[in-house]
Amino acid sequence: MCKRLSVATCILLLSLCSTILFAKTKLKEKTNAATPYYIIVDKSDNTLTVYDSEDWVVQYPCTFGSDDLGDKMTQGDRRTPEGRFHVSTKYPHKKWKCFLMLDYPTKVDYDKFNQRKAAGQIPKTAKIGGSIGIHGTWPHEDWAVENLQAWTQGCVSMKNEDVQELYDMIGTGTLVIIQK
Repeated sequence: MCKRLSVATCILLLSLCSTILFAKTKLKEKTNAATPYYIIVDKSDNTLTVYDSEDWVVQYPCTFGSDDLGDKMTQGDRRTPEGRFHVSTKYPHKKWKCFLMLDYPTKVDYDKFNQRKAAGQIPKTAKIGGSIGIHGTWPHEDWAVENLQAWTQGCVSMKNEDVQELYDMIGTGTLVIIQK
């Protein structure tokens, strides 16, 4: 084909192809990068709010594992931990639509846990727990979130449509603050 086109035209076409390939590569890198958002989960309002650097972007209803809104004390207490976490992994989930795993327990959580043990607030044999995240509901059971039913083992539960939107919006590394 280049035999019929001038050398300048061939160079121009090659340059254009390189630019398109480079742009597609950069776009893919950008979409996989950490997002400019952070999340605040307010246990007393049953809300999960996504913020950017200027203001809130979207707010969703959510529910937790226990009607007791206190901080997580031990594995199995069904309470949702409070503090600063990050989304460590994201994956589709067979039961709950999507799962955004949080990096609980953090060093701060271990420190609180050990202080509570030392003060006798929790048994010496207690375990701290883990596998805390943000996820959807069982299929066709978004009513659990709508009715603020406490049903998880300490995770944050959202309607399936909402958790899918959140899953698509944020990346791993996103800051998640859970507070009362």
